[in-house]
Amino acid sequence: MDTRDDRTGADRTGAVDELSDRDTPRALGPLGSRPGNGESGKRRAAAPRRGAADPVKALLHQHRELCERAVDPLEIAAGLEAHGVTDRTAARFRHRDVFSLAEELYARVPRGGEQGAEPEPLPVPRVRRDWVLLSLLPGVLGGATVAGLRLTHGHPRLLAAAVGILAVALATRAALRRGPLAGPPGTHAWRTAYGTRAWTLWLLGYALLGDGLLHAAATGGPDALPTGAPDGSWPTAVAPAVALTLACAPAAWCAHLLSAGARRRLAGSRGLEDFTAAAKPLLFGTFALFLGALTALLLVCGTVLHEPVAYPQTLALGALLLLARLLTVHGHRHAPAVALGAAAATEAVALALPLAGGLPGCAVLTAPVQTLLDAWGEAAVPALACGTAALALLFHAGRTLTRASAHAPTEAPD
Repeated sequence: MDTRDDRTGADRTGAVDELSDRDTPRALGPLGSRPGNGESGKRRAAAPRRGAADPVKALLHQHRELCERAVDPLEIAAGLEAHGVTDRTAARFRHRDVFSLAEELYARVPRGGEQGAEPEPLPVPRVRRDWVLLSLLPGVLGGATVAGLRLTHGHPRLLAAAVGILAVALATRAALRRGPLAGPPGTHAWRTAYGTRAWTLWLLGYALLGDGLLHAAATGGPDALPTGAPDGSWPTAVAPAVALTLACAPAAWCAHLLSAGARRRLAGSRGLEDFTAAAKPLLFGTFALFLGALTALLLVCGTVLHEPVAYPQTLALGALLLLARLLTVHGHRHAPAVALGAAAATEAVALALPLAGGLPGCAVLTAPVQTLLDAWGEAAVPALACGTAALALLFHAGRTLTRASAHAPTEAPD
């Protein structure tokens, strides 16, 4: 006999009592009775003890809405997993794992005349023309902005840069609001959202201007504002910036592949462990596909614009932004905000120390950054900052985005 069935009834009774007490309506009295009806209260107070022989009934009552709208037992298992139910918890309900428990819950829910019907397959997100065009728009506008900078001089160049940056920002915002890069519907944590946007804007601005500013600060400058020319006293990295705007399209496709592939694996998996084993190669394969596409875009942009391309820091930044967006899309906002903020703070400190070293008696502050610059150059700062944050998010995504609860459908897909 299974050792889990040899446990005393006290453990199971305690689990059911806890669930039943939580499900008792608050409108009732302290003993579960209505005012003036003591005999009924005694019967209600004894109800959890009768449920000790059937602990799944209390769990079904607690998650009835989830079980009624589920189209597949695995969807119930994903919902239970999201609520913290593990295989060890399922053993308290006389089941070997969460999926076995979900199968019984799915079978117990009354479904009218549809009990013999096969469950419909889980909805898979479709490729839509609107989000495909929106994902291409930032790259098109980024290329147009660079062309405007190359064809203008003086004040018209400054105007072209301002208009182009604003247009790219609005196009990127539109691309992140539709399609596979869009966040989950519902109430947003505004502090986390605005913090994430601020850190993202800083990181993108540093990719464009940061290396030139750091070099100028380390050599006693800067003496003038950037002019947009690659050979100026404060050079701008135009090729990586254009490549990152063009990367919105492959990022959207990779997010779509991850979501669609996860839904298919969710429908075909026998249990939660099977889904996790199938989802990990999908996640890491999608991540590698994006890095390959970004590398190709960097090569093309560097060749067309005749500029050196900073591969390490741009790939690290692209990886960080993709992982942060994937986690945000699937409802995990805190970790991306922390990782993006840490990378932005590292870059800000690296810029601040050389600038502060120019003050009287503060020359020692430049020593850490100068040592790093002497060893690996200006590219080391964003590469280390963004690369470390991206590795942390990749580890976090490997634990969260491979769970069935991260991909269980809550509404019709885009």
